[in-house]
Amino acid sequence: MRHSTLLSPFTFLLASLIAFLPSSSAIRLIESSSLNPCQVNSSFSASLFNVVFTPDNNTLSFNIVGVSSISGNVTAELLVIAYGYTALRETLDPCSASLNLGGLCPMNTGQINIQSNINIPSSVINQVPGIAYSVPDLDGKVQIYINDTDTGKAVACVEAELSNGKTVDQKGVGWATAVIAGLALLASAITSGLGHSNTAAHVAANALSLFGYFQSQAIIGMAAVPLPPIVASWTQNFQWSMGIIRVGFLQDICTWYQRATGGTPSSVLSNLRTTSVQVQKRSVEVVWQLFKRAYNDLMTRSNSATNTAGDATTAIVVRGIERVGFRARIEITNIFLTGYAFFVIFVVFVVVGVIIFKLVCEALVKGGRLKGDKFQEFRNGWTTVLKGILFRIVLIGFPQMVVLCFWELTVRDSPAEVVLAIFTVITMICMLAWASTKVIRLARRSIAMHKNPAYILYSDPVSLNKWGFLYVQFKATAYYFIVPILGFVLIKGMFIALSQSSGTVQAIALVVLEACLLITVSILRPYMDKKTNGFNIAVSASNFLSAIFLLVFTGIFNQPGIVTGVMGVIFFIYNAVFALILLLMVLISTIYALASKNPDTRYQPMRDDRGSFIKSQTMLTTELDALGATARGDSKLDYRNGSANNLHHKTARIEDDDESWSNSSTGLEAQKAAANANATTAPSMRSYPSDTTQRHAPPSFRSNAVSPAPSTRGVQAPVRGNGNANAGGGMWQRGAG
Repeated sequence: MRHSTLLSPFTFLLASLIAFLPSSSAIRLIESSSLNPCQVNSSFSASLFNVVFTPDNNTLSFNIVGVSSISGNVTAELLVIAYGYTALRETLDPCSASLNLGGLCPMNTGQINIQSNINIPSSVINQVPGIAYSVPDLDGKVQIYINDTDTGKAVACVEAELSNGKTVDQKGVGWATAVIAGLALLASAITSGLGHSNTAAHVAANALSLFGYFQSQAIIGMAAVPLPPIVASWTQNFQWSMGIIRVGFLQDICTWYQRATGGTPSSVLSNLRTTSVQVQKRSVEVVWQLFKRAYNDLMTRSNSATNTAGDATTAIVVRGIERVGFRARIEITNIFLTGYAFFVIFVVFVVVGVIIFKLVCEALVKGGRLKGDKFQEFRNGWTTVLKGILFRIVLIGFPQMVVLCFWELTVRDSPAEVVLAIFTVITMICMLAWASTKVIRLARRSIAMHKNPAYILYSDPVSLNKWGFLYVQFKATAYYFIVPILGFVLIKGMFIALSQSSGTVQAIALVVLEACLLITVSILRPYMDKKTNGFNIAVSASNFLSAIFLLVFTGIFNQPGIVTGVMGVIFFIYNAVFALILLLMVLISTIYALASKNPDTRYQPMRDDRGSFIKSQTMLTTELDALGATARGDSKLDYRNGSANNLHHKTARIEDDDESWSNSSTGLEAQKAAANANATTAPSMRSYPSDTTQRHAPPSFRSNAVSPAPSTRGVQAPVRGNGNANAGGGMWQRGAG
């Protein structure tokens, strides 16, 4: 009779599912992997509940282990819910002759241990819509409230979540997004090495914004909010951007390291045959009470093989970051170390890749298969380029490590991992803070000396290669904008990591933070041009809208369940469309950058004069190249057919304080004095006057008049700008785009 008790709610649910998509799978099934209590102090609990219904062979297979402490006459209230809509509500009386449940009249206490296969009548199977077997991430469940007949009080509540095996969480989606983002970053590096700095800046800026969007989607999934199934599955596609990637041998290493450093590994995945694990999708208050009890039991569980009856009936509830790890089949106590390991692996692979590329280039040049001027700047200063790449990796991995490291401080998997988390997050914060202050100091020197921040930031290849990752995506006047961006990422990550006990707090914080960023970006428009500003404003708007959806999912507005279900579907649709558009835009830009002979023609010159100071190989006029050469310290220029060919290049180390001619006016005067004392000093250095009040700065975009530029030897510098860069190398035009 107990068989019939557990079967009848499931049968009612099968007959009442609402679905929307046509069937496409050859194997049709509906399954449930957990029967969970839906009220505190429920008198019935199940530690294992696996049910699979396959209509093609009319079979229902189930394996159930649970305990009931209910005694006496009861009635059961059955609710069938699909996408938040209560499709069926019915009261069942076990004493009714029509139900033939006499064994439950009255109901007795005892332990339940059932494993069997039964046949389902065709009349029941025919009531289930065929489309119910192919809808991805079905949001369907059945709830049973068991009420005392005499008092009418609910003594137990259980629910079963249903799935048809179809989901939008697909490995192909994760691989496609990762490959396109990686190709874009690689294309920006290649085009930069070939001298197409304008193209490289645009592709890199869009790739970083795309990567940031992926991380924002992953963070939505990490929030401790009861997400609709389709939202949880969609956001799971982007968890690779946070390092949540399962590799079998790496999990073994993480478990070994934790044991070796005094930690106690969890065993949620290994105990799935005997333990029911619920992925949190219910109200915050009830879930949190259940989670605290389950998590405390989990972390204090002894290694003894003997379990008490209470331990056997404990259902584990995973939420937030732990939900993400469980869905990725990563043990709860291995989540931090997995993300950390992939960050380190990525760094190592990049370093090795750069070294190999350097060796291959040199071998090809020596063999005559590669022109000597190809990747010349990279080959001459590859260590500086490598430093810049490592800084960029730190910037990309910053959201990931902020979330994981601060979260590790709350779960404390092992003492060594806690120390590792503290050291890593502090190191990354200090590195990025120091790099940001370095950029700000360079820009302020440039403004003080030359009335133009682009002069120093873009004239020295060493500075550009090492620190450019922080400012090339912004216009020259917004060089400082990386600071609020880093602050935004830090605060956002800390809320996600440290507020896992309250999804509502996380959702409110995300709404406020995303709104502030959207307003700031929309008003200041700090990025390099209109297209890049539009790209990032669209990303910020999408993230803000996702944060609003997340706030609704918390249930703070007490909206009907169907509203939450419908909004979950809408969340998936608009984010899927938006992600597809971004991917296509970045992919087209990447292909064009790699396939075109001169990809810079696709982009208009920057209106902040950076093109006049960057050492470029294409489309510079004689006069602009002369000024750029002066800024860079190039000594000899040969003008042929309206172009400037660099015969001898000598880089001025602007970013080094001890040998910089831009760190102060006194430094420039000292170098001028040294130039007067040494007859062999480069002519471009002797062209500067010793009196700082008479020094001519490059054209300033703060005024409508253009100051005369310093002249180079044998070249008449432009006295007045015409507002256009006829050859595309730069624009002497006021303002920024």
